[in-house]
Amino acid sequence: MIQVFKPYYDNEEIEAVAEVIRSGWVGLGPVTAQFEKEFAKFCFVEYCIGLNSCTAALDMALRLLGVNHGDEVIVPTITFVSTAHCVAYNLATPIFADIEADTLNIDLEDVARKISARTKAIIPVHYGGRPVDMDRLKEMAGDIPIVEDCAHACGSRYQGKPVGGLGDIGCFSFHAVKNLAMGEGGAITLNNEEMQSRAKRLRWLGIDRGTWDRTSMDRSYWWEYSVNEIGLKSHLNDIQAAIGLVQLKKLEKANMRRRQIVDMYRKGLNAIEGVQMPPEDGGDFISAWHLCEIKAEKRNDLSVFLRNKGINTGVHYKPIHLYPCYGNRPTLPAAENVFPKLLTIPLYPDLSNDEVGLIIDAISDFYK
Repeated sequence: MIQVFKPYYDNEEIEAVAEVIRSGWVGLGPVTAQFEKEFAKFCFVEYCIGLNSCTAALDMALRLLGVNHGDEVIVPTITFVSTAHCVAYNLATPIFADIEADTLNIDLEDVARKISARTKAIIPVHYGGRPVDMDRLKEMAGDIPIVEDCAHACGSRYQGKPVGGLGDIGCFSFHAVKNLAMGEGGAITLNNEEMQSRAKRLRWLGIDRGTWDRTSMDRSYWWEYSVNEIGLKSHLNDIQAAIGLVQLKKLEKANMRRRQIVDMYRKGLNAIEGVQMPPEDGGDFISAWHLCEIKAEKRNDLSVFLRNKGINTGVHYKPIHLYPCYGNRPTLPAAENVFPKLLTIPLYPDLSNDEVGLIIDAISDFYK
């Protein structure tokens, strides 16, 4: 069976994990600190805080911005539910914006219509890896903070700059299927020193010094610490960070292979009536291509047909405003019209040219 996603690992990740295990320290520690330093450099920002998921990162970002009861946060409706859930976690109201039918990114004109006196933040999602037009968004947002959801976009670039440092806070996912995959993991990226210090406390239950820091101190009563506010236990650990350091070195090569595969799909599928490929890279927008999301007529039938041929597919995503917990009220026409056609086809660095050819042939056969 050809999978939709597959991690890009080899012996280098295995040896990196083994080295951490042999060191005797596998929790939050020096390897995590090294990954944070390297990833901040990669994103052209001052600080990176390693966390256990992008969900934790989004929740942390809104907490750092003071989002609370009575506030509104604008989010796109086509994204993973974490983008909206993090707003609810902070007792605020997610305001769902429609999407652009071609890019599947948040519709900036709809964002402008939905900004109000209660808008405390805007969360654009770089869907599938394609960057949002951040200059336009920042112009309309004014002083409203922007939290970039970069879960799909590790290695994406906007106007030559990496995502994650284009707004006030960037949020990344290092989940098992992501471009930089640790199994689980996430991070926030930012340039605010005060927020960085607070985030380090909040990810460790509000404790002002982590265990590694305390054991490394040359002082009496090294075990002492203070807790000035309540936080969660949402930190990264050194095993995850060790994998991340190896993955970071491979990321550009891996993303380049993803682009090659998408180009092959484009050449093979463009002529098929009933299939529409996502927009090409170019100009200000360079995608990391986490997803290759086609728009396909008879999507459900095609998905079953491909599965019977040994090819898995997925759908990313059902519009969040249609879930029961968010009211299930159809109000966003672009998202509602495009959702029945969305289909994610396999995309990962180890997908062979022969396998890409099989997928193209199978899709072509379906539409004959």
